[in-house]
Amino acid sequence: MKSIRLTGERLVTGPGALGALGELEFTRAMIVTGGQSMFRNGTIDRAKALLSQRGEVAVYSGVGANPTRDEVERGLAEMRAYAPDLVVAIGGGSPIDAAKAMLLFYEWPELNFDNVFSSSLPAKRTHTAFAAVPSTSGTASEVTHVTVITFPELGQKLAIKTEALRPDLAILDGEVCCSLPAHIAAQTGMDALTHAIECYTNRSKDTFTDLLARGAIEGIFQWLLRSVAEGDLESRQKMHEYSCMAGMAFSNAGLGMVHGISHAFSARYNTAHGLANAVILPYVLDFNRQDPWVAAQLATLSAALGGDVVERVRALSETVGIPACLKDAGIPEADFLRDETILIDNSMLGSTKVNPVPMTRETIAPIVRASYYGG
Repeated sequence: MKSIRLTGERLVTGPGALGALGELEFTRAMIVTGGQSMFRNGTIDRAKALLSQRGEVAVYSGVGANPTRDEVERGLAEMRAYAPDLVVAIGGGSPIDAAKAMLLFYEWPELNFDNVFSSSLPAKRTHTAFAAVPSTSGTASEVTHVTVITFPELGQKLAIKTEALRPDLAILDGEVCCSLPAHIAAQTGMDALTHAIECYTNRSKDTFTDLLARGAIEGIFQWLLRSVAEGDLESRQKMHEYSCMAGMAFSNAGLGMVHGISHAFSARYNTAHGLANAVILPYVLDFNRQDPWVAAQLATLSAALGGDVVERVRALSETVGIPACLKDAGIPEADFLRDETILIDNSMLGSTKVNPVPMTRETIAPIVRASYYGG
């Protein structure tokens, strides 16, 4: 028996979906967001106007690309001082993930980063509603029960998982991401593709996640190029929806080694998550396809896409401007050589544990090197 959950209480999709914020009942709402992009394109002002019809509104901003323990704790202090009964995360996966961690510790003050990984976590919030409005089409954090936080002092990214983190309301409004720069659309779109392919080649998949993941893969191959090149509302809305489908799939079936290696690099060098995933994906697929079961899954995808899926991934990455290796992504070679042993160790953590081919330090080491140098 398997329990499947695809979203929280409600998902609203389509241009203008942001208007669903005006339907919420609350007394005090706190918006959690990243830097300036959501202010510049008017999304924060629109959200504030919608929410202000119902209650008081405050904004906490400045969450970075890979949210850290310190960023979460600073936001948590403001959240506790303001005491909202609604939290609205607006932005990419980073502010949504940060809001999830803040909300967990806000609802349960006895929890903190020192004990959260050793505690039995609650499954349902009772005091604070939670809405998520993604501005990028990549992480699908708006429908998952996971938050990933960076611990710079450890050089690691660690995941917290509980149903209490899943947003009650997910809003997929393509208008919110029409101002997204092309290179960010490319990186986050490849992140979504990574989620879908890793889910499709995960041994825990089932009939539901299989179809969601495959649909997301085919949809992303159809729409990502146009989303990057033209950035029109239709293609951005489609990418939003296919990214969300990939998130629904992987949050039930799991991921794989791409994310294990990606988290090691992005935690160490603050490399963008989607960029790291995009670079690493074809190297992992080449390795995993040695397994007959994985090879059969990739063969099915290849038939659907009209060409070898790994080569299609490489071609798509190159076309949207993804570098062929992490060295070309700007990580200095001296830093990689200094940190290589740590990177290998940290790559064995997290999602690598559910890779369809069981990994050891010895088998993952050449993949880490290939991801950095290419070849």
